[in-house]
Amino acid sequence: MIPFDDSRLTAMGLLSEVHSGIAAKTSALFATAGLSVIDFETLIRLARSPRQRLRMSDLAAQTSLSTSGVTRVVDRLEREGLVARQACTTDRRTSYAVITEAGTDRLGGVLPQHLADVETWFTGLLSPEQLDAFLDTLRILRDAVRPCATAGAEGAPTAELAGTDCPGPRDVEGR
Repeated sequence: MIPFDDSRLTAMGLLSEVHSGIAAKTSALFATAGLSVIDFETLIRLARSPRQRLRMSDLAAQTSLSTSGVTRVVDRLEREGLVARQACTTDRRTSYAVITEAGTDRLGGVLPQHLADVETWFTGLLSPEQLDAFLDTLRILRDAVRPCATAGAEGAPTAELAGTDCPGPRDVEGR
């Protein structure tokens, strides 16, 4: 007998439906601001990082982009003046992506409506207790399937220090 009614399939289906539904409801806002979903994710990760910057390798690990993928995104955002590259003073093989004032301003233009959308379609549908439990559960799952999702954040290892648990590239030069 094929277990079509297996609760594991239901869990994955519900997670997928929720993600795609929320993404559909929020992506139009980014488009009106001239941002793709990955542009927004890149900018918000930089804005929320220490000194509003991340090593390129850590940004790749956090976004699940390849080295070349994150380089293309940062190149495009840099051309638009939303991100700048900054050389590492102690390791010339390393560079940082840094959000610029224009990038912060662009985020500031979409963030109030994005937060309202998140409240309407996600967090506001849960009680404070449900939300706390859900966030705890999501962190457990995220840490298992994407251990590099916080690479470079305060107290988190860089992609390099995390070693083989982080399936991303070592740095922007391919080391």
